Amino acid sequence: MPLSTFLFDLDGTRIDSVDLILRSYRHTMRRHRGHEPSDDVWMRGLGTPLWVQFRQFSDDPAEIEAMVATYREYNLAHHDEMVRPYQGVVEAVRSLHRGANVLGLVTSKMRSGAVRGLRIAGLEDAFDVIVGSDEVTHPKPHPEPVLIALERLGAPPESAVFIGDSRHDLECGRAAGVKTAAVLWGPFDRAHLADLEPDYWLERPADLSLLARSPDT
Repeated sequence: MPLSTFLFDLDGTRIDSVDLILRSYRHTMRRHRGHEPSDDVWMRGLGTPLWVQFRQFSDDPAEIEAMVATYREYNLAHHDEMVRPYQGVVEAVRSLHRGANVLGLVTSKMRSGAVRGLRIAGLEDAFDVIVGSDEVTHPKPHPEPVLIALERLGAPPESAVFIGDSRHDLECGRAAGVKTAAVLWGPFDRAHLADLEPDYWLERPADLSLLARSPDT
């Protein structure tokens, strides 16, 4: 079955927000711990919700909530000045949107934050459905976010692909029974993702056109 449903991750896939993410993390750790663990600690969990990430540092729900609040306060204060779409992404998404395809966004951000990122990229009207971390019980890498997107779109998994930059994206898509595509313009390289054996490797945003069904199919 040709692919006609394209589900996308946001951070590291649609928008380049990694520097902002790491600055927000460092700020939070300085305030709550007085030091900055290495960026690698945070990058290992990139693509999962904040409350999952901060469980690495505390098992106190109140403290985790406070850390999430500190992170979000800093992140939102600097978001618009630091976040930009990856080069070529807007054109590639618009091209898919003009074709006989449906598009969805599946993110570990809250829905409000995701919409803000899409607005910065000029893509707020390009997606038929958005599934944020505040709309699921089990976030990525659990399959629930992708399954919810498919249900809302009325799309079968056989026609869908989940496109992301992290291991959590690929694991989520595979568990949901859709094809997976790993982007290589984000923070992770091929060696980091190779053992997950994605169905497709995307070197640059223009490669998305190779996955789309032709207009006469």
